Amino acid sequence: MDSRKHVMGLVAVGMSGSLALTACGGGGEDLTAGSDSGGGDGRAIEMGLVAWDDAIAVTHMWKLILEEKDYDVTVTGIDVAPMYQGLADGDLDLYMNVWLPVTHGDYWEDYGGGLEDLGAWYDNAVLTLTVPAYMDDVDSIADLPDHVDELDGRIVGIDPGAGLTRITKEDAMPGYGLDEGFELVESSSAAMIAELDAAVSGQDPIVVTLWRPHQAYAQFDLKDLEDPEGLMGEAETINAVGRDGFREDHPEAAGWLEDFELTDDEFSSLAELTLEEYEDDPEEGARVWLSDNPAFLERTLGEDAEGLEF
Repeated sequence: MDSRKHVMGLVAVGMSGSLALTACGGGGEDLTAGSDSGGGDGRAIEMGLVAWDDAIAVTHMWKLILEEKDYDVTVTGIDVAPMYQGLADGDLDLYMNVWLPVTHGDYWEDYGGGLEDLGAWYDNAVLTLTVPAYMDDVDSIADLPDHVDELDGRIVGIDPGAGLTRITKEDAMPGYGLDEGFELVESSSAAMIAELDAAVSGQDPIVVTLWRPHQAYAQFDLKDLEDPEGLMGEAETINAVGRDGFREDHPEAAGWLEDFELTDDEFSSLAELTLEEYEDDPEEGARVWLSDNPAFLERTLGEDAEGLEF
């Protein structure tokens, strides 16, 4: 298997229109016939990847770990709604970035009963509306109506299917009276970051939908707006989730995933390598990070980390 497969091309186009499951690093691959995870030698795992920054970093890291433990891993780029459908249908085996209980709450209500929660690897995930730190007179979401002209009536968002998009549009905007003067511009994570980058370069005002953990906080000097009404939700967990039967088919991998946790510092350094230094080859960035962090492997895999080399 080519260990340099990656999904940055999918990131660049914002995963638009990918209602079919598309294999990364090659041509399109229809997965509706099902994966071979339950057959053959039982070592095949199909990982879904929605092209959000935290998902890119963690998915590539786990692809490498599983491959080093002799699993045959394929990463499939996909939008969030068909990703859940793919897990429910058994066409995908594993997804690393389910936000609970709010952000992916609607999807979990529809599909969670048929999926296996492998546990939370991060417990302080938050959704935010965020501005550059140089916008001194904007500190709260409640301040935004006073700056509608300055911001051209635009909140720069991400993809339409994201829970962040839904919560911003359905809860925060009407709750703070933003729906009267602002439009939520739905695009993609990559397009949002590009607009943020351009605005910061020119010291121009901008407000974006964002979340923690995210590499943008290391890249830019940003300020999360206060949310006095709590409409963006409380801190959430990010969970690894498998299709029905994942634990039975892959008990060893499921055990590692259940012991998996990342600290803020670990995530930041992983994201810096996968999304910045090796942005054209995030898998190589993950490889460098794993090589530099043997203590993480020992903590996560225990005795199974012995002899691993990246």
